[in-house]
Amino acid sequence: MNRMRSIWKGDLSFGLVNVPVKVYSATESHDRKSYQVDSKDGTRIRYRRVREGTDSEVDYSDIANAYETDSGETVILTKEDLGMLPVQKSPEISILEFVPTDQVDPIYFDKPYYLEPASKSPKAYALLAQALQKTDRLAIANFTLRNRTRLAALRVVDGVMTLQTLLWPDEVRAADFDFLGDEPEIRPQELEMAASLIETMAKDFDPTEFEDTYQVELAKLVEAKSEGAEAFPESEEESSADEDSEVADLLAALRASVKDKGVAGSSPSDDDATKSAPAKKTAEKTPAKNAPAKKAPVKKAAAKKAPTKKAAAKKAPAKKAAAKKSA
Repeated sequence: MNRMRSIWKGDLSFGLVNVPVKVYSATESHDRKSYQVDSKDGTRIRYRRVREGTDSEVDYSDIANAYETDSGETVILTKEDLGMLPVQKSPEISILEFVPTDQVDPIYFDKPYYLEPASKSPKAYALLAQALQKTDRLAIANFTLRNRTRLAALRVVDGVMTLQTLLWPDEVRAADFDFLGDEPEIRPQELEMAASLIETMAKDFDPTEFEDTYQVELAKLVEAKSEGAEAFPESEEESSADEDSEVADLLAALRASVKDKGVAGSSPSDDDATKSAPAKKTAEKTPAKNAPAKKAPVKKAAAKKAPTKKAAAKKAPAKKAAAKKSA
């Protein structure tokens, strides 16, 4: 904590209780620093504040802000004008109420700040922190930081009270999409299968298991570029592509799982019945197609006349013999 620099100091107050605290930024960027240059020769790009239409540079102290009124008129406000705003000047984080933790949606969370006890005795600080944890509530507070009034939620993270600024209600956009009006029909077995897939991947969250792959690859690219080497050989890209191709799409996996479940859920008797059904229909139709089979006795009668044909067949050799004699 000694390496951190306090950005604000004041009192955390609720009722008649005041807890002196120091405020520290709880986050920092790990992005690799860069600056813009001309790609032709690496000459650094500089930006100047100049008047539009001229090359005259304007001093920072002379720059003001222009705002538009509801009627569209332009109003110029200087830093002195903005300093006249009746924002709360006192260095105080005023707790307004205590609400259940689950009632504040994370979509409202903005920037987090750590609070360090600033008094000689941290007892009041520790008492409030433990009370928040015991009641499982968030303290909703407002305070002024850099001349802006902010809403915040006070909670405990790893034993340290953390002030998380909140977005104002009109800063959170409502989700307005066409698909919200058309609710697709989801079968119970599909929902059950989706839930089971989620359960197979369920575990406790450990942020240390993840890393910013973009920054890792960027660092690798920078080092390789400086050495004139290739950062990402084709073999690695192909391997990565193969690995990506092995990852099944969620919907495809759900369909396959539901299909497998349907096959496994059917009993052998059902399958047999399904397979035998067409055979029964064929058997039923067979008598209709072979109706002439009733005339079988007639065929037997015809079979009795067969000897006549055989007799004629026996005379065939005699004819051949007569043909030899004539020859």
